Amino acid sequence: MSDQPAPADADLARLAAAGDDRAYGELVRRHQDGLYRLLRRYAGDPDDAYEAVQEAFVAAWSALRRYDPQRPFGAWLTAIAINKARDRARRARVRRLFISSRPLEDVVEAQAGGDAADETLVRREREAALDRAIARLPEKLRAPLVLTAFDGRSQAEAAAILGVSVKTVEMCVYRARRKLSQALGAA
Repeated sequence: MSDQPAPADADLARLAAAGDDRAYGELVRRHQDGLYRLLRRYAGDPDDAYEAVQEAFVAAWSALRRYDPQRPFGAWLTAIAINKARDRARRARVRRLFISSRPLEDVVEAQAGGDAADETLVRREREAALDRAIARLPEKLRAPLVLTAFDGRSQAEAAAILGVSVKTVEMCVYRARRKLSQALGAA
């Protein structure tokens, strides 16, 4: 086991930009789970989140030479991932418009088995309702909420990722929470 500290993301990004595939592989390993959790909440659909994460890593690989090592790599990558999720959502809306179909609701299979199964089913239904409510939020409210409430970012970090002021993030999170409360209270 090595006593050397793990290289910083910025160092790995520099090595990856120079063609070191292992360095980029390490960046992917470090960030893929967090990005997936973020985009799972953001997109409201696990498959869309998975696809957006993959697209984000491909786009980041292509853009590594433009990465500014003075900026946190995770924030840079998160901004790319959110943009990919936005693009996917926009394309899905256009497809639905042209196809004139609505997305199918997830079907939850209830398993017989007593109180524990009932509690699990109720918890899953609540989580699904929350995911649907978040997915229905306007984009300008959804991204700040997901970054701060579910990804654990500070308002300042979310503001840097989204390219807005901290006050804008604060107001958007407040409005998003209020809309969620109304939507879930009416459900």
